[in-house]
Amino acid sequence: MSDLGTADVVLRLLLDGQPQTRAELIDRSGLARSTVNGRIEALLASGLVVPSGEAASTGGRPPARFRFNPTARLVLAADVGATHLSVALTDLTGEILHRSTTQLRIDEGPEVVLDALVGAGHALLREADRSPTDLAGTGVGLPGPVEHSTGRPNHPPIMPGWDAYDVAGRLGRDLPGPVLVDNDVNIMALGEHATAYPQVEHLLFVKVATGIGAGVISGGRLHRGAQGAAGDIGHIQVLGRTELCRCGNRGCLETIASAAALASRLEVGTSQDIVELVRAGNTDAITAIRQAGREIGTVLAAAVSLLNPSVIVVGGSLAQAGDSLLAGLRETVYARSLPLATTHLHVVPSRTGRDAALLGAARLVCDQVVG
Repeated sequence: MSDLGTADVVLRLLLDGQPQTRAELIDRSGLARSTVNGRIEALLASGLVVPSGEAASTGGRPPARFRFNPTARLVLAADVGATHLSVALTDLTGEILHRSTTQLRIDEGPEVVLDALVGAGHALLREADRSPTDLAGTGVGLPGPVEHSTGRPNHPPIMPGWDAYDVAGRLGRDLPGPVLVDNDVNIMALGEHATAYPQVEHLLFVKVATGIGAGVISGGRLHRGAQGAAGDIGHIQVLGRTELCRCGNRGCLETIASAAALASRLEVGTSQDIVELVRAGNTDAITAIRQAGREIGTVLAAAVSLLNPSVIVVGGSLAQAGDSLLAGLRETVYARSLPLATTHLHVVPSRTGRDAALLGAARLVCDQVVG
């Protein structure tokens, strides 16, 4: 993607989708006419910019206008879950064009899962009648801690065989362009923020599924922390609880309020089973979901005092259970946080739903290759 690097200033001015003339680009960029002309020619040659008619003439030949072409390149986005693999092709704005989802367990190991990811990506390219050379890059979300600087999983509790595995290196053998890897809840926060709340400066995205985690948007930017472990609220200890967690500690929030914990308690198999029980009006399931919301809210109340978000978005498979989870969560957050921090706080369900991770994985790549 070297053509992007040489033409980034002009390209960024066209990312809003509004056609502009050479004169307008010169005026907005502050660059010399010869420089802008050269960059436009480079972008036209790459296909990233295309002609878009002519502006009104002020005398003489009408000036040509140019616009960003988001389908000149494609992004491969992957959401690798504990029991599923979702893959999508998007354009350079992150809009999903083609997708597929299969049932696949993360504990089958990195070679099996990443081979499946590559295969799904190539299948989507064939479906779109595009070539692998059209890929700008690949974004991947994993259900465990990821060291952001290397893209390698870091002691992930539910991912045997993945610790320190070179995910980007493996995918880079079969997929062109950069491969960017992050924790799944971080990319869900990115996807939700970019799609539904682009003007919100301070947002928490809370995923409640097999595990529990939070993505932190502060000052409009994702905060990963020093080693990429920011937002790992599922392993905060709940006072008075001693259940053994898969991380090796006791009393972690995940052992009490995650989908795995509730499924065991309700004697069902999956989070979808829990959701169906709630929708069917099962009293035990509704009570369990609401109490899980209260337990999560206890931890989030501390986060509200520390980070002072204006929006808490709740996503993940258990969020599909509807108002029961949110009601319990709101009850505790508003009761335990100071009024100053909650006066304008909104606790809401995810607007992007199952697409949050795919949208965020695409955003990782789009932000790097087009700015």
